[in-house]
Amino acid sequence: MKLVIVESPAKATTIGKFLGSDYTVRASFGHVRDLPKSASEIPASVKSAPWARLGVNVDDDFNAIYVVQKESRKHIAELKELCKKADEIILATDEDREGESISWHLLEVLKPKVPVKRIAFHEITRSAIDEAMRQPRDVNDQLVRAQETRRILDRLFGYELSPVLWRKVRGKLSAGRVQSVALRLVVEREEERRAFMKAAYFDAEATLSREGKSFKAVLTSLDGKRIASGKDFDADTGRLKAAEQERLVWLREDDVNALVNKMTAALPWKVTRVDQKETRTRPYPPFITSTLQQAASAMFGFSPRKTMQVAQRLYEGVNLGDGSREGLITYMRTDSVALSEKALQDAGNYICGQFGEEYHKRRQYTTKSKMAQEAHEAIRPTQMDRPPQAVTAFLSKDELRLYELVWRRALASQMADAVVLRTSVDIESADADHRAELRANGSVVVFPGFMRVSRDKQRDGELPAIKEGMTVGREEAADIQLGSLEPVSHETQPPARFTEASLVKRLEEEGIGRPSTYAPTVSVIQQRGYVDRIGSALAPTFLGIAVILLLRKHFSDYVDLSFTARMEDTLDNIAEGRQDWLRFIKEFYYGDVEADISGLKPRIEASIESIEYPAIPIGMDDAGQEIVVRLGKSSPFIQRGEGGSENIASIPEKVYYDELSVEKALDLLEKKAKGEDGLGKCPKTQETVYLLEGPYGPYVQLGEAAAGTKPKRTSLPRGMKPETVTLEQALQLLELPRRLGEHPDTGKPVDVGLGRFGPYVVHDGDFRSLDPSNLFTVTLDEALAMLAQPKKGRASKKLIRSLGVKPDSETAVELYEGRYGPYVTDGETNASLPKSMAVEEVTLDEALPLLAQAAEKKGTRKKPAKKRAATKKKATTKKKSSAAKSKRSGN
Repeated sequence: MKLVIVESPAKATTIGKFLGSDYTVRASFGHVRDLPKSASEIPASVKSAPWARLGVNVDDDFNAIYVVQKESRKHIAELKELCKKADEIILATDEDREGESISWHLLEVLKPKVPVKRIAFHEITRSAIDEAMRQPRDVNDQLVRAQETRRILDRLFGYELSPVLWRKVRGKLSAGRVQSVALRLVVEREEERRAFMKAAYFDAEATLSREGKSFKAVLTSLDGKRIASGKDFDADTGRLKAAEQERLVWLREDDVNALVNKMTAALPWKVTRVDQKETRTRPYPPFITSTLQQAASAMFGFSPRKTMQVAQRLYEGVNLGDGSREGLITYMRTDSVALSEKALQDAGNYICGQFGEEYHKRRQYTTKSKMAQEAHEAIRPTQMDRPPQAVTAFLSKDELRLYELVWRRALASQMADAVVLRTSVDIESADADHRAELRANGSVVVFPGFMRVSRDKQRDGELPAIKEGMTVGREEAADIQLGSLEPVSHETQPPARFTEASLVKRLEEEGIGRPSTYAPTVSVIQQRGYVDRIGSALAPTFLGIAVILLLRKHFSDYVDLSFTARMEDTLDNIAEGRQDWLRFIKEFYYGDVEADISGLKPRIEASIESIEYPAIPIGMDDAGQEIVVRLGKSSPFIQRGEGGSENIASIPEKVYYDELSVEKALDLLEKKAKGEDGLGKCPKTQETVYLLEGPYGPYVQLGEAAAGTKPKRTSLPRGMKPETVTLEQALQLLELPRRLGEHPDTGKPVDVGLGRFGPYVVHDGDFRSLDPSNLFTVTLDEALAMLAQPKKGRASKKLIRSLGVKPDSETAVELYEGRYGPYVTDGETNASLPKSMAVEEVTLDEALPLLAQAAEKKGTRKKPAKKRAATKKKATTKKKSSAAKSKRSGN
């Protein structure tokens, strides 16, 4: 028997169908070993070592201490048993560095006594697997060393810098070699947005028509000077860039209104130039990891993580209905745009057969990026002649959309250029004072070329036939009719926040990270609470900004873009055997005095005591007092000057740094001060009633907080605006829950209250929702009538989808939408989804750890005192019974 080991069960199933009965294909279920993740995983033999928490022996050539992961032990045990029966072992993990590393770890753990071969392939098809079997090789030690160097480097970076954040910012934070740079990009974009000065400017647009065809012409120049557009303004001042002022006209509202009137009075206008030229548009190269993620985001709104999950399924294999199963796309973690010779030939044959030879243009793209190290080919269909309609019946909606995207891009890359005829028409309006010029643009596709497949469209429509000397007017005799001439207002916009896809693009452009790290990096900065996702945009939280301010000030090299990119180059050099890994790690960690290289560890030791708690600058008030944002235990707050109760205010949720101006900060401080003045006195207690703003919204409070006591507080119900709240309303809120009377049938109380889900009436544990407008006016009779009505069916759990079956069992794992949000369950244990995990992206591999953690908490949860006593009593009774039994038996 020959044992083939791959990473995932899906991949094992597909490959198993290609191989005969002599082969057994099993999955390792991903990585089998890693550095210790917690103190409990550190081997007892090294626990007392000063470097033990790192999992890396920094005193002995940075030897890594690897441990088999808890979730992998069962799979390793099964693989060891199979190894005993095997005549040969074939390692068939992915072809990139990560896959090579998994193969190496498997060898280290399994210690097989039979021959071992390593095979690599770019697609999971019968021909690819057969070819890989004919060309086995050994595990590539250089690729392994590069991957292990990356792992050690990331561990040292995270485990040395994270404690700095714990001490100086907040506990349980983390720094990461790539994640911190990604966060810096997001934070600095927010700083640019905050510093941005808007500018308003105008132009004009004419609606024209000829021979029944309507088109637009835009004002482009006045008296020989170009009309200013958004690109001509300085982001820091909101004014025209100094170098452009002499060559441009900045039209304000009054200017353009006057100009429109003059141009209308100067009719007819005249066509002064018609220019036509043929242009060629080339297709894009086939997808690499980053461009696939960007395209899927733009077309379908997929996150990078979801794109990779769907692509993984297409790569690992799909059942095709006739009993066969194979991968539909090639390996999806790649930064090479090259295509194999067979793919080029197959694409050519399909294009010539479907569209004609004139549509085919053989192209072999070369990768411009210096990063192209991970794999040997672009992402493409495994069969170039398999259009989407051929697999529609076997794919989910998302799988089909992504497959079609990959197929169209790869096929289009081998097609002829599109030929487009572009036309521009200049129209002049002149009077005694001014000469204004408008321009109309149009285009028509002469030969579609690759557009037959890519579905690209031209932005400009086709213009009617126009010649120089034609007139424009409102008279019937005019060659071109003017429908309207209207001023158009514009405002410069701050740079857009990064989306997940545009952040991946920027990381790739800067040479930071590799295809396998893009999606995890973008996910982790959200999971850590450093970044919020607003729609599709990424906004840094104040926590994320504080972390970057500290790292940028005290450890600037380690979050520098070029420094991080150079480290990636070094890892590439290690993979190619051109650089010594140990020397690189030593210089990074300890430094090199002779080479004037400062190491991470000595820099932390030298600066840790001088690092101050980060304050996020907002600006100065009129009195010259500095206003900053500081992080509280649970939420950020504004501080003016030295602080104190009158100079601090909570920041409401969903207020981000780019909109927190000095004026906004002063407004929050003023609102808090007014709230602290109070709405008035409570007639019963003579305590002041306050209206305050907290991190979770506005609320009213009775009296002041005192040591050991918490004043009564009530949140404002939805729809009630703080500025309209009166003392009477505040007192009514503070009286909640309010007794309406007794139920005539039971004699038990009927109350009205305000809860987590809004206003309600309740009797003996029986609740009914109440319209917020009736919160203060509802009567006992009305409440009794509501309670008499059948309760509206509570939203029961709703099955979203089944995620699969637990490994080595028949237990289904399912994803549900419940009353309190989405959760996964195996029938015995439920686990809520973290807020950072999108419902549409959850996989079985992600659900299993959530269930394991929930089950562990379930098993270790403290029992109530009565139950603990009962359990203890039961155990004591059992112990006594056993002792008595032992005594009777003579033992």
